[in-house]
Amino acid sequence: MADQVVLRHVTKQFTTRTLGAITAVNDFNLTVYEGECFSFLGPSGCGKTTTLRLIAGFEDLTDGEIELCGRVVSNKEKNLYVPPEERGLGMVFQAFAVWPHMNVFDNVAFPLKIQGINKHDIQKKVKEALRNTSLDGLESAYPSDLSGGQQQRIALARAIVTNPKVMLLDEPLSNLDPKLRETMRFEIKELQRKFNFTVIFVTHDQSEAMAISDRMMVCDMGNIIQIDTPINLYNRPVNRFVHSFLGESTFINVIIQDGKVYAKGNMEQALDIPIPPDVDREMVIATRPNAIELTRNRGYKTRIEKRTFLPDITEYLVPMGDQLLKVQTPHRIKFAQGEECYINLVNPMWYPAEDKELETERLRRQLI
Repeated sequence: MADQVVLRHVTKQFTTRTLGAITAVNDFNLTVYEGECFSFLGPSGCGKTTTLRLIAGFEDLTDGEIELCGRVVSNKEKNLYVPPEERGLGMVFQAFAVWPHMNVFDNVAFPLKIQGINKHDIQKKVKEALRNTSLDGLESAYPSDLSGGQQQRIALARAIVTNPKVMLLDEPLSNLDPKLRETMRFEIKELQRKFNFTVIFVTHDQSEAMAISDRMMVCDMGNIIQIDTPINLYNRPVNRFVHSFLGESTFINVIIQDGKVYAKGNMEQALDIPIPPDVDREMVIATRPNAIELTRNRGYKTRIEKRTFLPDITEYLVPMGDQLLKVQTPHRIKFAQGEECYINLVNPMWYPAEDKELETERLRRQLI
């Protein structure tokens, strides 16, 4: 696969009035391949939207280099900067960004008119773009007459009408209702398959990213934490932050003593799990609520604190030491509130104890 988007040591720093100097993007190095759907994922303030804006050319670099389709478009050392309109990108944003005074046809045709395309070709290209975004017959309608989903389809049609090699999508589905978001996810993937453009998709919604992506980059506080396929990120997160950000997580504070593992708050009952090498005395073990075994005869003895019946699962809260663990089971596994039970942790992951300073900084960045 050919390299389509390459970031080399890309850095972006801001100075804010209230929070001072912030490194929003810290030495990013990544390659997005031709025809790939690559998502930037992370909480507010992690640097994902800033990175997209640097690729688009809406922000200039503090340091580093960006290459698109084999052409360098930003290089701070060489004072090279190609403006957004000359980068050949398609873009769709969170706000529908359609012009209310233009009908559907004129909204979609606008980038072609800017390029000086002749009227016959504009008619042909717009018609095809509208057909591929299910907007046939709405050429004369105005955005105010259309639903949110139809307005977002206008933005998609306008993005694909120029046949870009790279499409940048910044939270494009966040203003849509859940059912329509799911429909639009499939439509975006179908458009990518048909036109073979590369997609860079920015979102804070992990389900959305996992459904649409070939690979994902998880960012935190301006740093790349992990890049991998959705399934590898979910099953093998490199740290506690990635584990907690992708899907539901259950974390247990534990203490290692005399070669045994104890839940913090209960040094009388050891957990039956192997201890990896090079662990500290205090650690955190992590698992998924639906990966915890709940039985009546073996494991860590405890009881059901609370039971909640949900459409697809039954959710239990059970004490372990001084903590309450969330456990999710199929409906066929039935325990009553207050009933004695046993817990088994299957292949948990081990992480250092939580860093309070990191969490404070993470919250601070969300205020920018």
